[in-house]
Amino acid sequence: MDQFRFIHAADIHLDSPLRSLALRDPGLAGLIGNATRRAFTRIIDIALSERVDAVLIAGDLYDGDQTSMKTARFLAEELRRLDAAGIATFIIRGNHDAMSRITRELVLPPSVKVFGGRAEAIALERGPGRFPVVIHGLSFAQPQVPESLVGRYRPAVEGAANIGLLHTSLGGAPGHDVYAPSSVAELSATGFSYWALGHIHQRAVAATGTSTVVMAGMPQGRDINEAGPKSVTLASIGADRTVRLEERLTSVAEFQRVSLDVSGITEWRDLPEAIGRVLEGRRAMVRSPHLVARLALTGTTPLAWRIRRDLDLLKAEADERAAVVGSASVEKLEAACHAPGESIAVPGDPLGELSRLMAQEILPSDAFKGEMARIADELRKQLPPECRDILGADADASGALLDALAREGTENVLARLRAGEGAA
Repeated sequence: MDQFRFIHAADIHLDSPLRSLALRDPGLAGLIGNATRRAFTRIIDIALSERVDAVLIAGDLYDGDQTSMKTARFLAEELRRLDAAGIATFIIRGNHDAMSRITRELVLPPSVKVFGGRAEAIALERGPGRFPVVIHGLSFAQPQVPESLVGRYRPAVEGAANIGLLHTSLGGAPGHDVYAPSSVAELSATGFSYWALGHIHQRAVAATGTSTVVMAGMPQGRDINEAGPKSVTLASIGADRTVRLEERLTSVAEFQRVSLDVSGITEWRDLPEAIGRVLEGRRAMVRSPHLVARLALTGTTPLAWRIRRDLDLLKAEADERAAVVGSASVEKLEAACHAPGESIAVPGDPLGELSRLMAQEILPSDAFKGEMARIADELRKQLPPECRDILGADADASGALLDALAREGTENVLARLRAGEGAA
């Protein structure tokens, strides 16, 4: 049966700088720092093993205005593997790589097509007896594209399987700015068989009956906010224009939030064992080669104050347990547990009153939030440009991060005060 098979990928962000201050462990930093390259190699491996006709990359191949020739050489070598196998590659530029000098200057194999700022429709050479296929593409000319680009695309070629590449925020998604907004209805109205989308890092599929619209997601997460397994889509279009999809795992390291209820644990020595068990259980569930866990200790235990005070020591224990489990790391340890009766205000308890005062009056106040924002702005100015999103990519994300840091700092201060009270 005649069909056209291709890999649809997006948001690869090659050589993206580390986005988490928690990745201070050199081994873990090395794993995550190299993970986008390894994921891209896995994409090429899948394309070769499946003998697809083409690879489509729907924007943000790079993470910004990259100048590293190491990145250029790596990309060229991988794309040459596809070229040698007779597999065509089609690339559009998104908001992150719109101005990339590598995209403009790198000499790529002849089988690679990088679409420019004007819409093009490329009819593929398919040979006699095979149904025609046309690839439509349009790159971002500038990083900011506030209007829809769908109307700029060439009309669907009658009788052909029309495939469109588009970098778009669709109707918007949490954590993503608006870029070239569009809708599934608008895309379906073009008559294209398949829309290969990029920009939103979570995979999504919509089938309208006339068109299949796929947001590829990203092939490799870079921090805890990009948790879960990551993948590319293997798509097949039949002669009758029916579309079949398969999700193929590509993530090398998989970020996961892991919760451990420490209720009932009263001895410190039992904590590392419990951590080891929960990590082993999650490692068995994760499909990617490596687990990167953010571990939150929850529940009620008399060890709560000591856990907060000695969180650094417990983190070292957790790292040792992760090493025993194998192919697992603890990116961060969070104390979200409480001592018995801690939430109950005790008359005459100064630390209880201080806790109430900080939680109910100080932290929510505009004055405190304003001072936190001012300090964060000063710190942000001292960071290199590629690291400034650490403190939040937008106002909402920054505010949420500062609130979380304030709560965590409050708990740490109270834990140390409570420990000192007990020692007295």
